Amino acid sequence: MSASPLSARLRTGAARLLLPTVLALSFAVQAVGALLPSVPVLVAATVVGVTADVALHRWQRNMAAALGRLHATVFVRQVVRDLLLVAGLIRIEEQDYETKYLALICGLLVFYAFHFACQAAAVLVRRSRTLPVVTRNVDASALRLSTAPPALLMRRSGQRLLMFGLPSTVGLLVTAVNGSARWAAAGIALSCVFAVVAVGMLLVRLRPGRRPVTSEQALEWFEAWLAEYRPTVGMYFSGGTSSAYQANMWLEPLARLEGRPLIVLRERFMVRKIASTDIPIVCLPKVADLMRLEQSTLKMLIHPSNSGKTSQVLRIPTIKHAFVNHGESDKLSSCNPYAKAYDEVWVAGPAARERYALAAVGVDDRDVVEIGRPQLDVIEPYRGAPAGAYTTVLYAPTWEGWDGNPGNTSVIEAGENIVRALLADPGVRLLYKPHPLTGSVDPRAGAANARIKEMIRDAAAQRAAEHADERPDPSVAAELAARTAELDQLTTSSFRSGADDAERMLLQGVPEAGRGAAVAAATVAWEAAYWASFPAWEHRIVTGARPNVYACFNVADLLVSDVSSVISDYLESEKPYAVANTSGLAEEDFRETFPTVRAGAVLTPDASGIPDLLESVRNPERDTYAGARAELKLHLLGPSDPPAVARFNDAARALCAAADEHRAGMAVRALPAIPAQRDAGAALDSGQVMG
Repeated sequence: MSASPLSARLRTGAARLLLPTVLALSFAVQAVGALLPSVPVLVAATVVGVTADVALHRWQRNMAAALGRLHATVFVRQVVRDLLLVAGLIRIEEQDYETKYLALICGLLVFYAFHFACQAAAVLVRRSRTLPVVTRNVDASALRLSTAPPALLMRRSGQRLLMFGLPSTVGLLVTAVNGSARWAAAGIALSCVFAVVAVGMLLVRLRPGRRPVTSEQALEWFEAWLAEYRPTVGMYFSGGTSSAYQANMWLEPLARLEGRPLIVLRERFMVRKIASTDIPIVCLPKVADLMRLEQSTLKMLIHPSNSGKTSQVLRIPTIKHAFVNHGESDKLSSCNPYAKAYDEVWVAGPAARERYALAAVGVDDRDVVEIGRPQLDVIEPYRGAPAGAYTTVLYAPTWEGWDGNPGNTSVIEAGENIVRALLADPGVRLLYKPHPLTGSVDPRAGAANARIKEMIRDAAAQRAAEHADERPDPSVAAELAARTAELDQLTTSSFRSGADDAERMLLQGVPEAGRGAAVAAATVAWEAAYWASFPAWEHRIVTGARPNVYACFNVADLLVSDVSSVISDYLESEKPYAVANTSGLAEEDFRETFPTVRAGAVLTPDASGIPDLLESVRNPERDTYAGARAELKLHLLGPSDPPAVARFNDAARALCAAADEHRAGMAVRALPAIPAQRDAGAALDSGQVMG
């Protein structure tokens, strides 16, 4: 369900303080109403407070968590609210209140006790359903999995307390109005019934027949599955919530490798972040459990990124490891010294090999293997000048990075100028696709990104007004909706909000035969419907997983970007591109420092070169970089024959052969006195220091 405009406003700007302020004032006014006493004030303040509390948990969960860190938890707030109501009742009826309201207070205490019992039962159920291994595309029915209890009982304790306590609050308010304590007693009793039923529903899940298998049984099942599936090639990935794109770009190449593929993850949430694939996925959060791969048939793993947990899997001697990176650019991050920890470093072409040699970070040239970029076969080649009335420009800046270098991203210093210059041309249709991590380190990048989006929205609205007489074809929107529904049904995005990992494991078993091909076809159909769903003149802000950057490449006539892997990948099309220079270097030095720039135009922060750039795109005879792009493509991505898919497979086959040779040597040299890697991993998990 999409958020309402009100909920959107409550998440932004100074309005984020609105609900906490209203909530705090409601308690103050409620206290005044109890002390006067004033029934209207007491009732109004209580209703406002409960409403603000519910809205806080619905729309501002981060703020609710912040209040919890100040010990103003929802439980404390509810207790204070109830006690103020009781205090108000006592003030309203100044005699013979001890026995009557003492019973109400005891009833409230009983309700709170059941609330705590419900929370304890939820913790026990959650622990019983948290297995040491999480899977996808694997038949996990043997683990006795079941659907999860309602999220209200399992994870949303604040909302549960507010909802279950609502009858008590209403009963107390009615009593304050008419003076009859029966209403308060009935409301408190109803709240207790709700809590008792919730506790019972959770305790049923703790019965031996309703719980999943134990952790040890789950690990035994996992080892048996490994022995049956017999994986040979795989991908290892660990990262943050916004980094899944780094792994997703390697799903299709991995699926096309010879052998039996496997994806190994370390964070539970990442299982949901990986895009649709038929490849079996296993998540092993603990080091000791990860080491069980040592006894498997897995021969090699590719690594799209470095992480702190990468070193843990590198300790498994029976598996060979290849660093493939998630993109190549001229930045220092593309030749990280960590790369020397892998058995091999797989790069796209000669440029990356030279980059490692010049960086002198310890990577032996004999361990560098050129494989091209196998995922780029979906990119369409250059077909000349724009065919329609509009020139589609893709502005895809990268993020600010960790080192504070102003040349990392153009968003801060040049982004608004670039967008302003592009929007000033009536023949431009702008697509803006910022990096997912933009603003995650430097707030200035996030602020500039927000301003750029606002500029594009305003320009889009103005252009829509100019074309107000053009009525959209309703069948186009219907086609996109149908294609979206089809793709959603085929992928893993349709789960109820209360589903946990165990429920997802149950529902995401072995995929039906041909699902991968069906998803690929549905994706192509969705992309076609998406681009057809809005007119050729409409500016667009493109975020999220769909459409991906490669789909944007195929509709763009020109790319404007920064020094990043986006440039290298875009060169597969040999279309014109430009790079923003916010490094402070002179253009000659900029081109010398960053070789990927040499076949494109260089834009200064003021974006004054945009008009001439657009002219060269619309008139290819003025394009002076066409030949240079073909040469640079060869240098960056390697030859097109054999294709990258074949070179990727050859490299994997060779590394698997090296793993087989290494295993054979280990068998000859086996020393029983040396502990297995799993034992070492268990010691690491327990905090012991390895000698």
